[in-house]
Formats: sequence, structure tokens, C-alpha cells
Amino acid sequence: MKKFLKIVSSILVLLFLFGIVYYFINNEKLPEGKKGKEAEALAIKMYNAINHEAFENTEIIEWNFRNAHFYKWHKQKNIVEVSWDENKVILNTKDTSKSEVYVNGNKTNNQELITTAEAYFNNDSFWLIAPYKIFDAGTERSIVKHEGKDALMITYTSGGSTPGDSYLWILDDNYIPTSYKMWTSIIPIGGVSATWSNYKTTEAGIILPKSHTLSLFDLGMELGDVKAYNEKANALANKILSAIKHENYTKTKFLEWSFGGRRSFKWDKEKHIVDVSWEDFRVNLNPEDLENSIVFFEGEKQEDTDEKIVKRAWDIFNNDSFWLVAPHKLFDDGVIRTLETIDGETGLRVTYTSGGTTPGDSYVWLLEDNFVPKSYKMYLKNGRMNGTPATWENWITTESGTLLPTNHTFSNGATLSMGEVKGYN
Repeated sequence: MKKFLKIVSSILVLLFLFGIVYYFINNEKLPEGKKGKEAEALAIKMYNAINHEAFENTEIIEWNFRNAHFYKWHKQKNIVEVSWDENKVILNTKDTSKSEVYVNGNKTNNQELITTAEAYFNNDSFWLIAPYKIFDAGTERSIVKHEGKDALMITYTSGGSTPGDSYLWILDDNYIPTSYKMWTSIIPIGGVSATWSNYKTTEAGIILPKSHTLSLFDLGMELGDVKAYNEKANALANKILSAIKHENYTKTKFLEWSFGGRRSFKWDKEKHIVDVSWEDFRVNLNPEDLENSIVFFEGEKQEDTDEKIVKRAWDIFNNDSFWLVAPHKLFDDGVIRTLETIDGETGLRVTYTSGGTTPGDSYVWLLEDNFVPKSYKMYLKNGRMNGTPATWENWITTESGTLLPTNHTFSNGATLSMGEVKGYN
């Protein structure tokens, strides 16, 4: 027995000595940051890079923490469903007294579980959305030089479960976080780092990490099947698609129209080949393989295809087709859908994060009582339009059974005709 205790004591001493050595080798002193306008500017650049506006408008976020705590956060309602073991708490983050507790499916009045759920949520949500909290109340921002580049130090002076903690965000050239270093009360070693790079671009348009790796013993941290989406906005978008007979649009093989009498189109939608005609040019455009496009000038096929003319046809098609079929593109890849109220009307804001010729543009759709679009307001990334309205009118039902607009009117009274619009199979 004495020999066993001696062995155990020796192991404990070795572990203690190892801990001391590890601490002195790896512990970093909290760096001193520089506050002021430069720090605020860097924080704003980071904010914009991670699309904070989309985060503010996100309705629902789902994730788990190490497959132990599970969350469905109704962000706009300040309600989060927190589940672990046999427990489920419907946590009201603004007023915890309004929270509900269930154990094995049975409602109970266990206040300790509410406190536990709140602590879990504060900790586990931080590992998911920390970059979006850099302007929270009780935060201070400063710049620290890290490996010759500006890094952003965030110090939490109040709020959450651990006020006083500091985090140094390491940013890439686009100001997107790639990792951070921590000085926290729950980790005695200062400067422990964690990756922040295994991103997922969610349906709501925000980027969220799927996992982290800590420098402390190379610990891993999984966040599960991360999701962020806008349930009410999606429901409104589906009502629009139903109203304009989108299912028939998906089955339509051919579309024909013109653009203000200046350009005309015949689009083989099934093959995604489109004839684009303007002035003396006609381009048989292959949008998915531009090199296989064919250019005609005054009816004669060009032997050496002019790449500039093909690019011009591509730009024309992207712009002019949008004025015909934009309402049918609400669920395209790279589209963010959010609700917005304008002059007492509920509209659907659609933001294009990729594709087309001007990614970053957004449009707020306003609807008739039957959910057919009547107009939209345009917000272009280049700043040329900031809420400029245009009508979507004189809708027709095509031979193929889908709805398409034939005219638009602008706030200055100008009109834009789509000509004789056809859709057939």
C-alpha cells in the first residue's frame, strides 16, 4: 500500500511540475492595444467582411456543442431551445422568468435548469458567433500588432458569463477572422489560440464555423450541422413563386422577349443556349461555355469569334433576362431572403451575393394581395441606386402556363417594354 501511495505521489508531483513548466513556456502576457478611430475602423471592416447585416436579419440559427448541447435559436424572438440529456429549456434571453422547462417531455418549474441553460447558451453561442459580437454593449476595441499585421483586440468589460475576458482576432487580407488568442478567466494560460476558419456559408448569408481546434493540447471542438435561415422570408418567397406559377416556369423550354425595342432574345432554357440580337450582331450564346458561342455580324458567321462581342452578349443577357424572370430566381444559389417593411407593407428583400454581373445588389419586392410582384426598390452595390423603384406590371400567362411581366415603369415616368413575351415548350 505504501509503495502504491508513493507511486501515486510521484506521478502527481511529475504532473504538477509538468504543469508549471507548460505554463511558463506557453503563457503569454495580455498585449496592450491601441484604442481609437483606427481600432473602430478595423472593427467595421471585419463587421462588413462577415456580413453583419445579414446576421442581424437572420431568423433561426441551429447548431450543437460537442454533440452534447443542442440549440435552435429564434433570434428575432429572443427565444432559444436548449436541449441536453433529458432536459429541454425554452429560454427567453430577454426575460428568463418567461422561460419554460421540460424534463423527459414533462413541464416542470426547475429554476436551476434555466440558469444552466443560460450559462450553456452564453458559452456555446460565443464559439459560434463571437465575431458578430464585437460591438456588443460592454465591449472595448483596440489594435494590436501581430506578426507585423493589425489584429483586433476585443475586451468584454461586462455581459455574458465571463466579463473581463479578452480575445485577439487574427484577420486575413479580406478582414475575415482566421483565428483568435484568448485571455480568459476559465483558462489560466494566457494567449491560448483557437482556429476560426472551418467556415460554412449558410442560407441566411452569414458565415459560421463548423469546428475549432485549440492550441491547448490540440483539442478539437465540433459544432455539428450548423444552419442559419429565414423561415418567414422563405415562406413569403414560396407564396410569390406559387402566385407566378414557378413550377410551370421550371418546365418551360423556350422564352422569347425584347428589351426596350433595342435587343431581342430567344432562350432555349432546357439547353441553356440563347440567341442575343442587337444592332448588326447576333450571338448564339452558351453562358456555361462562352468559348463555344458563335458570333454573327450582318448575318455572316465570324470565323474568328470576337471575345469582346461574346462578353457583351453575356452582359446583355444577364441584365435583360433579369427584368423578365427575376421573381423566378428567389431561391437561386447565393441569394439571401429577408423580410422588410416599407411604408407599412411587408416586402421581401433579396440580396445576390454571387452570380450575374453585379453581385452584392439587393431588391425589395412589394406585392399585390395575391402575392404577384407589383414593384421593387433597387439597392445597387455601386451606390447608383438606393431604393430606386420600378414597377412590374402587365403580367401575362404564357403558353407554357407561367407568369411573366411585359412592362416596367420607373419613378421618372420612363417605361421599359419587354416586347412580345412568349414562353412555350
